[in-house]
Amino acid sequence: MAIVLGPNQYGKAEVRLVTVSRSGPVHHVKDLTVSTSLRGSLESTHLTGDNADVVATDTQKNTVYAFAKESPVGEIEDFALRLGRHFVDSFGHISGARILIDEHGWDRIAVDGKPHDHSFSKAGNEKRTTAVTVDGDRAWVVSGLDDLVLLKSTGSEFHGFPRDKYTTLAETSDRILATAVTARWRYQGSDGNWDIDWPKSHHEVRRIMLETFATKHSLSLQQTLYAMGEAVLEARSEVAEVRLSLPNKHHFLVDLKPFGLSNDNEVFYAADRPYGLIEGTILRDDAEDPGLAWHTLPTF
Repeated sequence: MAIVLGPNQYGKAEVRLVTVSRSGPVHHVKDLTVSTSLRGSLESTHLTGDNADVVATDTQKNTVYAFAKESPVGEIEDFALRLGRHFVDSFGHISGARILIDEHGWDRIAVDGKPHDHSFSKAGNEKRTTAVTVDGDRAWVVSGLDDLVLLKSTGSEFHGFPRDKYTTLAETSDRILATAVTARWRYQGSDGNWDIDWPKSHHEVRRIMLETFATKHSLSLQQTLYAMGEAVLEARSEVAEVRLSLPNKHHFLVDLKPFGLSNDNEVFYAADRPYGLIEGTILRDDAEDPGLAWHTLPTF
């Protein structure tokens, strides 16, 4: 029996980066969490402890900060592509890089009805994300969002499911449907010639998912998930594949009969756990091979 080294990578996780653009009286803030991972000829450090081919994780961290100073961060997809290409092109023994970026939003504080030039409030928990993989001359971009919390107070049903001796859930033709969307979408193309308006694409994908959630009469959260992904692919030709993870944030009708009160879908108990978790992938049947786009990424 032989023991061999399998796939491996290493890097610097969750580098916190905040930049302030001071080119005029109106300042612009970028708040990012950046993680880097490198792959390549790294057998020696694992098998013998020889670190001659190891680009220190501290170096990777410093590179993130230096790149943020040397040129504007810009869109997170472009920043991740620049970082990934740098590591692969600068070190002959590094063949691949994975750059993950979360962007945390800030809103301008309104003063006398006008946005303040340099004061901000946290936008909430929702994050814009990207995952860029560089492998040799090729690159893949998977962007997305986390923690987009949605709720509709009607327009959702759930019935017709199997029943056995363990089933207690009542069927309903009118329920609250709530979720916190985790979405990832893979962009077409891997040759590195990206001609995509990243912020516009993100805005439109997000808008389409929101509008579909709101307007689709739902017989199941699975049906809603598919409709959201389908709508994105129908409208955005630059997107090859959408992956969605939708926890079902249950709202249970409170029994008010002991108090002599009726409850016509007005008073609910919002449970945080356990919860249903609905996940799925929607893709074009002629989409190009994803290559390494999802490699080392969680499915969602």
